[in-house]
Formats: sequence, C-alpha cells, structure tokens
Amino acid sequence: MRARRGFSLVELVMAIAVMGIVLAGAVALFSTTARHSADAMVQEQAQLVAEAYLDEILIKRFYDPDTNTVCPAPEGTGRGSYDNVCDYNGLNQAATNQFGTALLGLSDYNVQVTVTIAGVSIIGVAPGPTNVTIDNSGAIRVMQVDVSVTGPASVGVVLTGYRTNYQCNLAGDAECKP
Repeated sequence: MRARRGFSLVELVMAIAVMGIVLAGAVALFSTTARHSADAMVQEQAQLVAEAYLDEILIKRFYDPDTNTVCPAPEGTGRGSYDNVCDYNGLNQAATNQFGTALLGLSDYNVQVTVTIAGVSIIGVAPGPTNVTIDNSGAIRVMQVDVSVTGPASVGVVLTGYRTNYQCNLAGDAECKP
C-alpha cells in the first residue's frame, strides 16, 4: 500500500501567504473602485448644471429690452429678474433654479458666470464696459459666456457659449434696435 502524503507545513504556509497577497490585492482594487465609482456621477451632475445655466443665459436678449443698450447695470437682484445676457455676469452662487430655489441633492455645486465682450472681461464692472447703444455699425456683435461649476471631490466643469446679436443682420432690419 502506498503511503498517503498531504501538504507539508512549509507548503501550507506558502499557500496561505500567496492567497493572502492575492486577497489583499483584490480588496485594494475593490476599495479603489468603490471610492471612485461616484466620480462619474458627480462629473455628470456638474456638466448638467453647467448646461442648464448656459442654456438659460443664451436664450436671453443680447441687449437690455428696457434701455436698448448692451450691458447696462442689472435692474433686479436675482436671476428671475435678469432680462439680458450681461445681467448674469459675475454670478457666483450655489446651484439653484431660476427663481432661487435650491436644487435637491445639488447643494454642494457652485456656479460662476463670466460674460466677455470683444475679448474684454466685464467682471465687476457696472454698468457694462461701454454701455453701448446698439446700432448697425457697432462692433459689439458677440458675447462669450463662460459657466464654471465646481462640485464635490474637486470636480470642475467649464462650458463656454456665444450669444450673437443675430437680430441685427442688415441695416434697416426692423428687428435691429436703434
């Protein structure tokens, strides 16, 4: 009869050590994956907040409808009263809807808006850079709007859009403000 042979003590210790190393590596991989799994969601939420603000801003008028000028001082104190693109310049707030109501689950996101005309930032300048009256010969035809959203875990998104004075294409155009 052949003697049965099992593992020696050395072989058993080596097998346990190898399995321990493999298990430690797997746990480290799972913890890293779990720790960073929310990053994509946070990035997507920041992107969606920035898109919502940019869309809201770019549908506003190029000029102020009350004064027919580009970038006068804002008339109101909140986004609900903003009636032209320049009113949003310098906006720095937690993510809210247009009427100032906090958005559930997005209180950790902050939004900053910068409006630039002809390459000159108008941050902190009121009223506007030149308070220019719109006419068909004016040089101000395009505004650049930068929306920056920062969120948890140092996530940041910057979106840039352009608002043109598309209603003022031809001299004598009825839609062009004098």
